[in-house]
Amino acid sequence: MFSSISFAHEMIPTYPELKPSYVDGLYSTDILIFNRRKDVRYYEISVFDKDWNHIPFATNQKILKIDYLRKKNVELYFRKQEKENVKYICTTSKILKGEVQYTIITSRICSKIK
Repeated sequence: MFSSISFAHEMIPTYPELKPSYVDGLYSTDILIFNRRKDVRYYEISVFDKDWNHIPFATNQKILKIDYLRKKNVELYFRKQEKENVKYICTTSKILKGEVQYTIITSRICSKIK
């Protein structure tokens, strides 16, 4: 039997709200990602509906570089017709191919839209 300590990244808020954007026909929300993992520097953002199907969205970067113990604020945009379908915003840790890793565990954190 093996034991180990696991660390995951953090994402807030837990229940984000979609609010009208400054652009007509778009809605937006902000999330803050905090990297607590020494072994990971990249995170991918995904958005899903209630059945875990991908929902289209826009942001500056869908894969973010966040150094250890650093945080990054991200603004996500959704079309008005997608607003009712958005249910989960998730971030997943990404391990670079070819890097020597002491862990093979990826972390995925999801927030549920209010």
